[in-house]
Amino acid sequence: MVMLALAIGILAGLGNFVFRQTIELIHWAVIEQGKEFFAISFEHWSMARCWALFFPVIGGLLMIPFGVFFAKDLKFGFPDFLERANLRGAKFPGRTILTRGLASAITLGTGGSAGQEGPIAQIGGAIGSQAGQVFKMSGERLKVLVACGVAGGIAATFNAPIAGVFFAHEIVLLAAFELSSFTAIVISSGIATVVSRALLGDVPALRAPSYSVAHPWELIFYVVLGMLVGLLAVGFIDFHYRVKDRFTALKLHPLAKPVLGGALVGVIGIVFPQIFGNGYEFMETVLRGEGIFWMLAALVLVKALATSLTLGSGLPGGLFAPSMYIGAVTGGAFGKLLQGLFPGVVTLPGTYALVGMGAFLAAATHAPMTAIFLLFEMTGSYDIIIPIMLSCVIGTAISRRFKDDSLDTVELSRAGIDLEAGKERNIMKSLKVGEVMTRDPESIPENMTLRQFNKFMASTRHTNFPLINSSGALTGIISVQDFMGVVFEPDLLDLVVVKELATLDVITVNQDENLDSAMRKIGYRNIEQLPVVDWNNGNKLLGIVSRRDMVSAYNRALMVRQLEEVGDE
Repeated sequence: MVMLALAIGILAGLGNFVFRQTIELIHWAVIEQGKEFFAISFEHWSMARCWALFFPVIGGLLMIPFGVFFAKDLKFGFPDFLERANLRGAKFPGRTILTRGLASAITLGTGGSAGQEGPIAQIGGAIGSQAGQVFKMSGERLKVLVACGVAGGIAATFNAPIAGVFFAHEIVLLAAFELSSFTAIVISSGIATVVSRALLGDVPALRAPSYSVAHPWELIFYVVLGMLVGLLAVGFIDFHYRVKDRFTALKLHPLAKPVLGGALVGVIGIVFPQIFGNGYEFMETVLRGEGIFWMLAALVLVKALATSLTLGSGLPGGLFAPSMYIGAVTGGAFGKLLQGLFPGVVTLPGTYALVGMGAFLAAATHAPMTAIFLLFEMTGSYDIIIPIMLSCVIGTAISRRFKDDSLDTVELSRAGIDLEAGKERNIMKSLKVGEVMTRDPESIPENMTLRQFNKFMASTRHTNFPLINSSGALTGIISVQDFMGVVFEPDLLDLVVVKELATLDVITVNQDENLDSAMRKIGYRNIEQLPVVDWNNGNKLLGIVSRRDMVSAYNRALMVRQLEEVGDE
């Protein structure tokens, strides 16, 4: 395992180098050459800047071949990556290293507002998966190797090995700590960093100047910043997926949507060219305390919109860098405001940009440890660690209070997938009661006499029967055991109706409920079946679902999923 982690770290470091060089090559070919040819300046306004509209459009056009030949890979985002890593055996096709990597490089190189961290994490994870498959590993060991590749990719990207380790543990392994996996991940992360430093130099992805807390009262401001960022992160998560839903519902050919998204981002970039690409260069200026308040405040909204348009339209990329960007400009604007209000207390607005960057990242991804250690490794300063910790933890707490899902898990929750629940429960959650229930079950009217019920039982093989009223609504359930107590009292057979012996407090399910919920209800009362009713139509009886039905449906779904995994290999 140690030797494999070592090899994965080397390959992840090399993968990061190739990926970044590819982004720079495409950026040079499209944006740098385009700026020179059309005499475009991003620093000074001129009508020539309107040509910048076409930079991300070119990216959308270059997605067409990927959409035709590798549509499945193009749609394989980071949420899908997490699902497969945790619930589908952690087996990734080797081709995604090239297809997903190149497509993401095109998005970033042509000015799409996205991040490179998600794609490099997927590239590293695919490298780890392929290494494990070569040596016939499966199960938890293969998942650990995927985490090794992810840690290596993130560590190499930021020149931050500790942050890579925590990213793999918090986001990929869902904070599940085991010494054996931790050792392998640390080795991979460290080696990938060494490879990256050898090829690109010992410089962080973002150069942050040295900071210090000028006045103890500033800690109160950092607490307020954490609260503000936590609320903004919740808003960004909702806004991002609303935009994505709009693109999904748009009646337009799927191959045309990335072109449209690129065009919209290009229009924004004419006025705010700072939103193009991953935004690292502009973030560095904000960290140095540069920029004016209104520009930084406007970029909070503009960057969120540009990122949502880019990724929502189908252009591949990550959300890590945009989250850092939004946090940086939020903190920068907040610092500028405080500097104007309290000039004797706040002297370094760039400090707030740095802390805001980490706090927003923590709040949006629900991964505070990753954000804390990333910022610590970027600055190498203990003086700023307390504000970072305060803001990151407070931002994450507020985000979790108002939003159960992070940026990476919203789509999974919509599909009924809970990564922490395990494979079995997620299969049950993916199946609906309406898909497996028995429709038009045998039922009896609630006013049936016991004599009539006795004759009815002789003609059926069932032992439990739902009771319905004249409107077809469920009013109770009766079993053979309920009837046995009076069957030897012939004088009562014509006097008593079945409703008087039935259980009236019946546990029911709706046809839109998942099987996990239904199975929990069955286990609560230790019963074998549940009536399925329409809660919106007076509890009208629709069907019956039994424990046997649910187990059979689970086995079929499990077999289908295993066949899909074999097909993906």
